[in-house]
Amino acid sequence: MNHLVLTVIAEDQPGLVEKIASCISTHGGNWLESRMSRMAGQFAGILKVSVPAEAHAELVASLQALNDQGIRVLLAESGIEPACTWKPILLDLVGNDRPGIVRDITRVLSELEVNVESLETDVMPAPMSSEPLFHAEAVLAVPLTLSLDVLQARLETLADDLMVELVLRSEQ
Repeated sequence: MNHLVLTVIAEDQPGLVEKIASCISTHGGNWLESRMSRMAGQFAGILKVSVPAEAHAELVASLQALNDQGIRVLLAESGIEPACTWKPILLDLVGNDRPGIVRDITRVLSELEVNVESLETDVMPAPMSSEPLFHAEAVLAVPLTLSLDVLQARLETLADDLMVELVLRSEQ
């Protein structure tokens, strides 16, 4: 079996996921995991599939042919997962919206060699003032050698400058 990671983007419309799923299934592929969402009228997703070696080239060609239907598919061979040398930590952040919040937080994470496993963000009006509030939820892959106290302290220093509320907790 070969494993592929697909990135998909298209103008949102009913039946997009079915077209992708049918293409994969027709070639004996198996849909393993995915994250998909609609945003600003566009549909985007990332998914991992397995496919028998003998059907690999044909599946790749069929997925690329979806471009004729307005579905852009970027393909990559699945890599080997590294040995687990990290612990999952959940990050929840809320603060006044302003440009640069994601950059500033991820700069600290990168300096500490923390990997962002997943990230969801949005901006919504504050309950009382209707001022825009930035909200982020992330799953972080924190090196086993980095204490949660050190990570918390580094991010809290930044949180004061950004005027954000920050919560870290171990994923159980």
